[in-house]
Amino acid sequence: MTLAEHPYNFALIGAAGYIAPRHMRAIKDTNNQLVAALDPFDSVGIIDSYFPDAQFFTEPERFDRHLDKLRRKGQGKVDYVSICSPNYLHDAHIRMALRNDAHAICEKPLVLNPWNIDALQEIEKESGKKIFTILQLRHHPAIIKLKEQIDQNTNQEKRYHIELQYITSRGAWYHHSWKGKIEKSGGIATNIGVHFFDMLTWIFGDCQQNIVHENTHDHAIGRLELEKASVNWLLSINRNHLPEIARSKGQTTYRTITVDGEEIEFSGGFTDLHTLSYQHILNGTGFGIEAARKSIQIVHDIRNNK
Repeated sequence: MTLAEHPYNFALIGAAGYIAPRHMRAIKDTNNQLVAALDPFDSVGIIDSYFPDAQFFTEPERFDRHLDKLRRKGQGKVDYVSICSPNYLHDAHIRMALRNDAHAICEKPLVLNPWNIDALQEIEKESGKKIFTILQLRHHPAIIKLKEQIDQNTNQEKRYHIELQYITSRGAWYHHSWKGKIEKSGGIATNIGVHFFDMLTWIFGDCQQNIVHENTHDHAIGRLELEKASVNWLLSINRNHLPEIARSKGQTTYRTITVDGEEIEFSGGFTDLHTLSYQHILNGTGFGIEAARKSIQIVHDIRNNK
């Protein structure tokens, strides 16, 4: 049965957030229907561009009640709940989805702590529903090509040298929002770096050593020793860290990855990765809970490194 023949009903948590429109577009592009959305903030007019008939709630209790009513009616039941809420609420919102007999599709980071993964695996078994995570870099053509090159290298003893820099300027608002509170976001490494750490361990193997040089409110610097690579990394939201090449072009974001001094060009090609992620999930090839474990462990260790 094709997706077009069997549209699924979706609900979405975190409709006012930055990443929510990519999920709305992915739901629409895969020929499915958003029937309900939740956010404590009501600046969600973007919904009209995709699903003007979707019900909207600002209170989680009433949203949960609505999902329960749809489930009990047996008609219009929600099949998937997409979760775009603040990081520290992911765990609770995944549980809400599964309680309502729906699969969960959760933005990164799946959870903040490694032991949360173990608890969710138990609930997944009890409910019979699946928990999927968005690891969109694994679908990026340049990243897939790099993994193929590394996997095909016959020299199994070779160690690669990697330099990663990701600087994405943020204003004062960031520090007043949940993103600026480490107990809610997990800190800089979790909030803007977890998908890079996932990508690196996916390609270069498990983390063997995790060294943190600096970890402040606006940047973090460290080194990872992976099975096949040494990685020097810098993550920052401080615009003063932008290199001159970015400033001269008026850019507010700069990302670069070099492998043995060779630049991996992946600045473009991001716009459709959520839709691609949804296609894989709906086709049965999405990334589940266990796929997120390595990167969650890395950012947890960075956060707790003294």
